[in-house]
Amino acid sequence: MESATQSPKSLSLPLSTRIVLSEIDPAIDLLLRKDSTVPRRLLKLVDFRTPPLSIPVHGVKTHDVVVDPTRNLWFRVFVPTQYAAEDLPVMVYFHGGGYIILSPDVPVYDYVCRKFARELHAVVVSVDYRLAPENRHPAQHDDGFDVLKFLDNEKNRSKWLPKNANISRCFIAGDSAGGHLAHHVTLRASQSKFQQLQVIGLVAIQPFFGGEERTDSEIRLDGSVPIVTMKRTDWFWNAFMPSVEPYNRDHPIINVSGPNAVDISKMDFPPTMVVAAGFDPLRDRHIRYYQWLKSNGKGAYFIDFPNMFHVFFLFSELPESDQLISDVKGFVHKVLNKVSLKFL
Repeated sequence: MESATQSPKSLSLPLSTRIVLSEIDPAIDLLLRKDSTVPRRLLKLVDFRTPPLSIPVHGVKTHDVVVDPTRNLWFRVFVPTQYAAEDLPVMVYFHGGGYIILSPDVPVYDYVCRKFARELHAVVVSVDYRLAPENRHPAQHDDGFDVLKFLDNEKNRSKWLPKNANISRCFIAGDSAGGHLAHHVTLRASQSKFQQLQVIGLVAIQPFFGGEERTDSEIRLDGSVPIVTMKRTDWFWNAFMPSVEPYNRDHPIINVSGPNAVDISKMDFPPTMVVAAGFDPLRDRHIRYYQWLKSNGKGAYFIDFPNMFHVFFLFSELPESDQLISDVKGFVHKVLNKVSLKFL
């Protein structure tokens, strides 16, 4: 397993990062009401958004596209302006947030996707899918797949994407809940036929997976690291899964590599980059996911950050954040080179 090094015994972070994390944990708990609802009115008080900017900022301009106003399905397009003469791949990105919060226009995801577009030399499509618990599964997966269908339509594509965006070189990516969503949208795409769109790679950044059996990393790190705890993940799954249908955490939607996993061995599932961190309670699930992909004969690459925590890359002050961008760039270029060789 590539770079699967052992984690240090304690999490070492800059003071500024520790201060922010100390504020995030109680904020998350404040959102998770006992009646399984989310205080949307309270969220609006701190709901800061970044507008789309047609004038390039750090070499990237943005615009928003509405797919379906009846369900408020839209995405933000990030176009790197310095590569106008190049044939650019398209990355469809799904944000994290436990399926209950955040969107492409919150400052942190606007910044990250802008950086992906600039550093990867790619057009990034960041999707605003419906949130739980008001909208439960499969609403989010339907939204993600419908964006792919929207982009596959030539009329939509010519209107909303730059001319040098190559939809036949499409990567799907996401972090945390967005990584979970990215996997399932990719799975559905692997069983579908498009006119032009081809999913050639998946970037799963610390995807939010679960299971009935508690893993060693979940037990060992529970309550001692930021953001992820077993109590919170159970709440997120209860908010996400349909309330009228009984389920357990070994449902194939939750435990994608578990006892009820979908057989992908004969599917055209693309090469996948799996990102894990030493102080993420979901770490063991990421390792299992990587091993499951390999056992099914799929291309898989494991990238490990032993001294990091869940969604660490959203903290731009950390050098590991830049390293992740570099690793994703390397993966994208490796896949693009292999695809190009097939057509020589």
